[in-house]
Amino acid sequence: MARFYIPWVPRPGLMKRMGRWHVQIFRLTGGVIGRRADGLDMLLLTTRGRKTGLARATPLPYFVDADRLILIASFGGGEVDPAWAINLDAEPEVGIELSGESFAARARRARPAERARLWATITAEHPRYQVYQSNTSREIPVIVVEREGAPAA
Repeated sequence: MARFYIPWVPRPGLMKRMGRWHVQIFRLTGGVIGRRADGLDMLLLTTRGRKTGLARATPLPYFVDADRLILIASFGGGEVDPAWAINLDAEPEVGIELSGESFAARARRARPAERARLWATITAEHPRYQVYQSNTSREIPVIVVEREGAPAA
């Protein structure tokens, strides 16, 4: 079933400013405002900058696969992976904020067969990601996030 979504993707500078506002509003309201955007459930992902070492919070849509959270590093179909995804390669320990809940987690890029399954499931429900994929030559990463202390898959 096709769903409506906003096909316009902001330029990186505007996307960054919008992200900072989203983080502030999400935290100020405990996720009451900002937990959904453009028809998708949202979380805050906090990564450590690979160059600066600073903690960076990014609002992202998420999907659920069993007891794991799934993130799509689409960057709106841009030609490079978003900084948060590159930071995960250097430091996979992350913080997650969902509505009223915060926890430590570990993030990684999905393995090829796992990525194929997750990608097919998510794009069937949310075809916008196929559109983003068609706008770039890179393979859009699928990120698997597992709560700290959860059994390894």
